[in-house]
Amino acid sequence: MGSLLHITNGDSFTNRLKKLNLEGDIITWREMLCEGKTLNQVGSESFWKTRYEFLHENYKISKSWFVEKTLKEYRSLCNHKKQDQIVLWFEYDLFCQINMLAVISWLKTHRKYAQIFLICSGKEDKTDTLYTLNELTDAKLLKLYKNKTTLSLDDIEYADYVWQLYCSDNPIRLENLTDFKNYKFNYLEDAIKAHLQRFPSISNGLNLMENTILQLGNSQNYPNKEKFVNTLITHQANLGFTTTQYKRALDRLKPLFNSFNPVKLTKKGQEILEQKTSYYACIQNNEVYLGGALKYNFLYNTTSNKILKL
Repeated sequence: MGSLLHITNGDSFTNRLKKLNLEGDIITWREMLCEGKTLNQVGSESFWKTRYEFLHENYKISKSWFVEKTLKEYRSLCNHKKQDQIVLWFEYDLFCQINMLAVISWLKTHRKYAQIFLICSGKEDKTDTLYTLNELTDAKLLKLYKNKTTLSLDDIEYADYVWQLYCSDNPIRLENLTDFKNYKFNYLEDAIKAHLQRFPSISNGLNLMENTILQLGNSQNYPNKEKFVNTLITHQANLGFTTTQYKRALDRLKPLFNSFNPVKLTKKGQEILEQKTSYYACIQNNEVYLGGALKYNFLYNTTSNKILKL
């Protein structure tokens, strides 16, 4: 074995990985590229400027926090030039898969000599349950590490290609991908489908996640916002979103709720849920991006599962 570098999907798992005492340094990829505008040249000055502007405006991230938590760790990655074996630790959900694509795209450009391995948790037993890395035992993690997947040049180039499409201004190009199974990314196809379903539906102007929020809010009695958000997280685990993302989504949909304590929809919220009217004109925002595409320049047809350009 040559010298090793591990790149993880977040601080929580980095702390877990340290306790396994594996050889090699650890870098944490602190980003959420599944939200906000992305540029295809990962790590460029314009890339980080675009990311900071999104995170500052939408999540009130300060410049000092961004520099300390994200850029400092990225610079550390840049300084790790000697490792010839790089192990990526990611998960099955949309949040992780998009970050994974970006990291591989960066490695393709900046670490051409390195051998890249992928460990991606998800289906780990005979049940239909999909597992995060932190849900696995130490023994299971060590087994995954022992059996890690070696990415070929074709795999790396494909991940980079999908990343370029994700950053393009037209998601229809992503929709036309049909060859996922030819490459070693077991969860990428489902993640891209979940991504495409984030564009507003033709039926009521809300995307799948937003419609699910209304559906759950209307079908069960949640005494408060906290319990409601916890249900949303577990109900849509394929997105990999946390409390932060769901609270932002609830802010967008606030006019459709009478209350969050307890959770109760307005009459208009129920009509939109029943597709009697559309919320598109009310929620439309010409500055919201999903990857490189403007969210409200496209509609998702839930009958044909196709993206339409407006």
